[in-house]
Amino acid sequence: MNSAPNVPAPAKSLPNLGLKGRNTFGLDAVADIAFEVTAPEQIAMVMKQINEQNLPWRVLGGGSNVILPKVLPGATLLMNITGQEIIASDQNATVIAVGGGVNWHEFVAWTLENNLPGLENLALIPGTVGAAPIQNIGAYGVELADYIDHIEAFDIEKQAFVTLSKDACQFSYRDSYFKQHPQRFIVTKVVFKIPKSWRAKIHYADLAKQFEGNSNPSAEDIFLAVCKIRTHKLPDPKVIGNAGSFFHNPVIPNEQYETLLKKYAALVSYPDVPGKRKLAAGWLIDQCGFKGQRMGNVGVYENQALVLVNHGNGTAQDILGLAKCIQDKVRKEFGVSLEIEPNIF
Repeated sequence: MNSAPNVPAPAKSLPNLGLKGRNTFGLDAVADIAFEVTAPEQIAMVMKQINEQNLPWRVLGGGSNVILPKVLPGATLLMNITGQEIIASDQNATVIAVGGGVNWHEFVAWTLENNLPGLENLALIPGTVGAAPIQNIGAYGVELADYIDHIEAFDIEKQAFVTLSKDACQFSYRDSYFKQHPQRFIVTKVVFKIPKSWRAKIHYADLAKQFEGNSNPSAEDIFLAVCKIRTHKLPDPKVIGNAGSFFHNPVIPNEQYETLLKKYAALVSYPDVPGKRKLAAGWLIDQCGFKGQRMGNVGVYENQALVLVNHGNGTAQDILGLAKCIQDKVRKEFGVSLEIEPNIF
């Protein structure tokens, strides 16, 4: 006798769910109805219900890169698809499949525990694996895109699961095809290709300082150093609400960079694509006097001007009001526009 197919249970429905513990800014927000998605197959069932009722909707992973309003109308899909496994390995690379709901930092630690170095520069970035490619997360000279093989996602337009190659993802600095087409895809699985050949990447200034006199650190050494740097620069969301870096580092033409450099000799910048230069947004904000400043219930972190914080009882409106003040001052002083990094729901 044939056994019945293994059909997952429907996604758990959670009406009027409080989300204060599901976003790192610690904003008081309530979802009209939330669906806890633990298997890819549940997404089609949830989307059918959403379409039938014509509900607005959004996906929420770890809540580390979002600004939530007091009420999220319609449906909120809580991405809780877990699991990670090595699916292929040869002399050149190891291929790993990871569920979209896996905690990003825990996955990075897992790769090192399994002797798969490469992602250590991306340690302690908050959020989930499924959210990582949308933003093409990066830090200390490494980008997620460097290690992507392909991505599996539910295509809302086609109402079907699709596989997108690395090229199809159209990755660029803090950008991707997913980000350019919001609410088109729900990422369920990310497949990484980790090369067997490895070399330390410690050329960024903060990281280089950690290894003065040590030109050959291990991947574990780099992982611990990155954790140390980020812990110093970024407040623990469990202690003070924040979403990490709040603004993108702006990229400007070399001509504009040279003009600014004549006026600001200490201008902090990094090479980018030919003809462009990337400025340190935190430095620009600091020069405008915002570091450590407070505006009501929100403010700018005292150790890193790139981080906006919720001192308690802050709202999305408070955070965005402070952000606009910063954007206006930086534009007036430097002629540079700052783009907000977190998603505004």
